[in-house]
Amino acid sequence: MKCEVEKPLKLKIDNKSDINLAKNYIAHDRSKHLVTGFHFIREQVGKGILEIIYRLTEIQLADGFTKALKLDKFTYLRDKLGLKSL
Repeated sequence: MKCEVEKPLKLKIDNKSDINLAKNYIAHDRSKHLVTGFHFIREQVGKGILEIIYRLTEIQLADGFTKALKLDKFTYLRDKLGLKSL
């Protein structure tokens, strides 16, 4: 797929604690279980390859793929993605 990628890539997250840890890692009991993937993301943010942006849970488009939703929220997210019923 020959397409241009704008950098930094924008990673939209609805969890402010995750955003704070990615930008400024502070080791404490609640963060000791973090996996290698988290450290990779933090490294990419540091290099300027990724930019983490806070996104309200109510408008998080990925929720339509990952959560059980009420019909009105599902319809809202489906319409925001531009999906049409055949």
